[in-house]
Amino acid sequence: MTPAPPKREPITITLPIPHKHLSPNARVHWSTKHSHRKKQRHAASFVAYSSALSGAKLERARVQATFYHKDRRNRDGDNYLAMLKGAFDGIADAGVVANDSGFVHMPVRFEIDKDNPRVEITIEPMEDAA
Repeated sequence: MTPAPPKREPITITLPIPHKHLSPNARVHWSTKHSHRKKQRHAASFVAYSSALSGAKLERARVQATFYHKDRRNRDGDNYLAMLKGAFDGIADAGVVANDSGFVHMPVRFEIDKDNPRVEITIEPMEDAA
């Protein structure tokens, strides 16, 4: 009997709040949106690679995005999740997952941090159902 592989620990990636031009409701030229998404993708790839899980790429992972804002304004979680498309692509580029289609997205959470607005993306490996 072969021993089971070690259980992987979740990783958390911290990025700046996405630019407002990445919103699905933003009415900006495609090149402007592309430029911001590219920057987000590269930043996420760099941070994810720096704290990547050891071993083979994950097939499936649960992803929780938590946004920390300065105020308690009401925000649309679906739009904020869409604003992270470049970040999810960057995480896949870093080799954390085989493909970003293997992400299972949890509902977006919003918290308050007046001094340090940011988004934290937690990637938790999921056991494959055999």
